[in-house]
Amino acid sequence: MKDITTREDVEFLVKEFYNQVIKDDLIGFFFTDVAKIDLNKHLPKMYNFWESILLGNPVYEGHPMAKHFPINEVSALEERHFNRWLQIWEKTVHENFDGENAENAINRALNIARIMNHKMANARRN
Repeated sequence: MKDITTREDVEFLVKEFYNQVIKDDLIGFFFTDVAKIDLNKHLPKMYNFWESILLGNPVYEGHPMAKHFPINEVSALEERHFNRWLQIWEKTVHENFDGENAENAINRALNIARIMNHKMANARRN
C-alpha cells in the first residue's frame, strides 16, 4: 500500500470514510438526519480540510468547530460518538494507505476527536 501523498489520495480517503460513516448505526444519523449534509457540498470542504492537514497545502477556509455546536444542541455529540468516528477513520486509513501521512491522518483525527469531545461536553454544561 502507498502513503497519502496527493489530493487524489485525500479525496479517495475522505469519500471512503463518508461512504461508511453515513451508514453507521451509531453516528450516521448525525450526518443524515441532524446536520442533513449535502455530500456534494460537504465533501469538497472535507477534501480541503484534510489536504491542508496532511499535505500542508493551505486550501481549507472555515471554522470546523463552529459548525458542530449547532449539531450538539440538537443531539449531544458524546465521547462514544467521537470514538466511533475515529474507529471508522482509522479502519478506512489502514485499509487503503500505509506510511507517515497515513499515521499522521490517524494521529490528527485522534487529536481532533479529543478536542471536539471536550468542547462539545463543555458546551452542554453551559
